[in-house]
Amino acid sequence: MIGIIVIGLAAGVIAGLLGVGGGVLFVPGLVIFIGLTQHQAEATSLLAIVPVALVGAVLQDRYGNVRRGDALLVGLLSVAGAAGGVALANALSGKVLQVGFALFMLFVAAQLVRRNVGRASGEADAVDAGTHGTGTGT
Repeated sequence: MIGIIVIGLAAGVIAGLLGVGGGVLFVPGLVIFIGLTQHQAEATSLLAIVPVALVGAVLQDRYGNVRRGDALLVGLLSVAGAAGGVALANALSGKVLQVGFALFMLFVAAQLVRRNVGRASGEADAVDAGTHGTGTGT
């Protein structure tokens, strides 16, 4: 029970702070620390994320950060996508789901690194240009 509480709190804080889906933490946490199967972890995560998403959306809407038309469209399409994903997940083995989840997480991590490394080098060039006046760093 303590493990579930820790996983829930950590996922909620990180989801609210970084805007990531709690499933990024829920699923591995439930499989590794609680011992659920991949299918059970994914299903539990899908249900558990509903209140997290609602609270996050309401609070972000209060700050004016929600584009409601886009949110409605994404939400409606997500219902259809979730139904299809559940059907597909139930047709696959737990091992295939685990490998697929891991590959997806690696892909997302690589995209985040690629985007942020590009920004970091661009910021360094801008600082060099401002400091030295030439933009060459010399």
